Amino acid sequence: MPRLSIFKPEKGNDYKFFDRNIKEMFTVGGTDIHLHKYLGPYNQGEDQKDGAASPTSPNYTGDKPNERTIQDLLFLENRDRKYADDIYTIRGIYNVSDTDFNLSQFGMFLQNDTVFMTVHLNDVVERIGRKPMSGDVLELPHMKDDYSLDETIPIALRRYYVVEDVNRAAEGFSQTWWPHLLRLKLKSLVDSQEYRDILDKNVEGTDNTLASYMSTYNREKDINAQVVAQAEEDAPKSGFNYKQYYVAPIDERGNIRLDSVNSQDTVSTDKKVSAVIDTPASSHYGFYYDGDGIPPNGHPAGFGTSFPTSNVDKGDYWLRTDFLPNRLFRYDGNRWIKVEDSVRLTTTNNNTRSNYKTGFINQSGSTTINGLTVQQRQSLTNALKPKADD
Repeated sequence: MPRLSIFKPEKGNDYKFFDRNIKEMFTVGGTDIHLHKYLGPYNQGEDQKDGAASPTSPNYTGDKPNERTIQDLLFLENRDRKYADDIYTIRGIYNVSDTDFNLSQFGMFLQNDTVFMTVHLNDVVERIGRKPMSGDVLELPHMKDDYSLDETIPIALRRYYVVEDVNRAAEGFSQTWWPHLLRLKLKSLVDSQEYRDILDKNVEGTDNTLASYMSTYNREKDINAQVVAQAEEDAPKSGFNYKQYYVAPIDERGNIRLDSVNSQDTVSTDKKVSAVIDTPASSHYGFYYDGDGIPPNGHPAGFGTSFPTSNVDKGDYWLRTDFLPNRLFRYDGNRWIKVEDSVRLTTTNNNTRSNYKTGFINQSGSTTINGLTVQQRQSLTNALKPKADD
């Protein structure tokens, strides 16, 4: 009598029987899924989507890029993804859950923005020519929002997900020990460079792209700009502002000067300021980043790229604008003594910040090194490309 065994080393009639019944379950109880098939990155040499070809972003001459091709070998990224023009319809099953925010920690985080979907293995392979993989984009037609709050949007808002991981489902093994199902881990699609091939397509019947209706990029950018503007208004400059305080002049020993403090001449409004007595030699309180290049107590100061050689009295202030940051000096009768540096800057990183770091980072010119002209400001992707050593 032959040995009884449910498992068979080949996919015979028993396997096909189970597979047909499982497929029918998806046909009856599953939902339609529109799959945008990932074809691989754009050829860097021909299209130059992300710059010219290089050793780390090669031009695959003679080899058409496929799903296994890596666009950037340095960062291991596929930033410019190509998707098929045809849309495939498959069937899938998943558990619909409420969208709740996790309030047990600081901030608001979605705790169920990840969807796990089950699809039939052989049915998907038969329809799209391969099994699903990371990078494929799925559209759920039954999740379309037909009632947008924005009346200017003429289409129903679609729901897209990106496949992050593909594994065999534990419940997809039949009694013959052969797998029939795949479990897809999905994440919500975001408006980023990887999905330009899908989001930049024009919507049928309109002159606008899908991203113009669905993406919140421009709105989030405007919100961020307004937040920065409010922050600049609340705190125009970094550091600590102490200019509203009076700074008492001190003598050479560090004691407060009392020369004619209690006299009537000191408080007279028509008497000129005595620079020798009334201008402090220092305005430093010990605060971090407190210098702004303005003399203490509202005293006047000249400015220029060199010190004046005439009409200079002891106690006068002078701002050197050829220093970055600008430096404030005080004349003690013999030499110019440094008072402070103008280090209080706007907290927004823009071209108006006068320091060497900002000028270096935001340098838009070009330079020639060993006969090669390169841009001084460029992305790390281009700057870190290794050069072939011939």
